[in-house]
Amino acid sequence: MTSTAAMYRRVWMFAWPAILSNISVPLLGLVDSGVLGHLSSEIYLGGVAIGSTLFTLVFWAFGFLRMGTTGLVAQALGQKDHQATRQWLAQSVLLALLIGFVVILIHRPLLNIALPFFNPAAEVAEQARIYFTTRIYSAPAVLINYAMVGWLIGMHRPKGPLLILITANLVNIVLDLIFVLGLDMATQGAALATVIADYTSLLLGIWVVKRTLLNKPGTFERSAILNLSSMRQLLLLNRHLFVRTLCLLGTQAFFTAQGAQSGSHILAANALLLNILLLISNGLDGFAHAAEALSGEALGQGKLDRFKQVVRVTGYCSLICAVLFLILFSLLGNQVIGLLTDIPAVAATAAEYLPWLAAMPLFAVWCYWLDGVFIGAVRTDMMQNTMLVATLLVFLPIWYFTRDMGNHGLWLAYSAFMLARSAGLAIVYRSLSRSGSWLVEDRSECVGKC
Repeated sequence: MTSTAAMYRRVWMFAWPAILSNISVPLLGLVDSGVLGHLSSEIYLGGVAIGSTLFTLVFWAFGFLRMGTTGLVAQALGQKDHQATRQWLAQSVLLALLIGFVVILIHRPLLNIALPFFNPAAEVAEQARIYFTTRIYSAPAVLINYAMVGWLIGMHRPKGPLLILITANLVNIVLDLIFVLGLDMATQGAALATVIADYTSLLLGIWVVKRTLLNKPGTFERSAILNLSSMRQLLLLNRHLFVRTLCLLGTQAFFTAQGAQSGSHILAANALLLNILLLISNGLDGFAHAAEALSGEALGQGKLDRFKQVVRVTGYCSLICAVLFLILFSLLGNQVIGLLTDIPAVAATAAEYLPWLAAMPLFAVWCYWLDGVFIGAVRTDMMQNTMLVATLLVFLPIWYFTRDMGNHGLWLAYSAFMLARSAGLAIVYRSLSRSGSWLVEDRSECVGKC
């Protein structure tokens, strides 16, 4: 078995590019918030908050294109089945392309159904509509990028996603400043900048994947790519991730909607804090990505001891990162809020709820880390079940009974939701470890059941 010191080095060498690439994603949202937060009215920030949430609901619901691909590819890589790694890539990209075009076709009915759920003011609703209907045309690029990034992580190429995401986000930031501040395009400018950046990242991603394949044996076989039985396996695996992601996004959308009903100041303040939380979660996800790829490889090789070593080391690293985030935002949270908005009422409201955000890394680190372990193990059924429990039996009841607490009750419910996810996954992990159920001889059997 790999020595503990060597495993720590391997995890950190894998995690640091993943952390940087992950952090670049919410930094983009923070730039959007920062640019719009310095305009003359808070309706732009509120409109983009709702529009971004709707966009996230639509596209992150298909996050299985990233997560499911990573687990399957990591295990195939551990088995040295290079033909399978090509097949999973091609099938995931094909599925992403199909879903992307369908989303564009039905986006207006989706918007008409979803927007009233937030009950925004008329001016805010109009800005949300402008943002969503502009940004939706990046659907094929976004979803194909999910598949390619998942494949690169599974292939132990974390620097690929780093290059793709940082380049795209730099393009987005520059265009944000040009379109929003330079050309006074406000909400539509922010959305258009993101669309251009998404297609830029698609082209760059294709180039990175092509270079990765140059040194790998195997070919793309049309019969294998279009094999309905194999595609069915992919869909069966990902259905659990789909339900799990819908629960997560539904909770976040409900959070935003309740904030909108409490007034524009609460909506805008929650939007700022949730963007910061997205920064935190994406930073912690760097070690989750390491857990996905390394645990998947270990299980693909049938090495249970190495799998447990990966879990232990990534867990310790995740905890260290969470504590650093806790210290950082406890000490400098108000300064970060001040950088994002100069609207006094929004800044003051965000500062009131800052302690909830500062404590969130310790609440959420465990579920982020264990999500990575279960993705690598291709045990997505467990992720779905624990998410359903956390949403239906923890978040919603606690919100209902703490409505008199206002926005504090909403943050309490969300914190409990994260703790419930963590506890549920920890209990399942302990149960599977005691029963020795991590190794599966027939991977197709697992795909059909898990």
